Amino acid sequence: MSAFLGWAATAVVVASYFFKGPRTLRAVQMLGAAMWMIYGVTIDAMPVIAANVLVLAAAAWTMKRSRSLDRVSADSLT
Repeated sequence: MSAFLGWAATAVVVASYFFKGPRTLRAVQMLGAAMWMIYGVTIDAMPVIAANVLVLAAAAWTMKRSRSLDRVSADSLT
């Protein structure tokens, strides 16, 4: 089961690069990172868990920052 999860997480992360929209790309990257974290827990691999906590946090932070910048940009147009 854990091998399947690892391969599925790999597929999700690779697929994320085929999305054109930055928000979709980040959302799919976050999903892949979450899957890798679960995989890391199942195989008791702290480096896998830690690396993907950072990936998930970075994707979430850049998504939030992008939304904030979009709001500021939209407000300046009105």
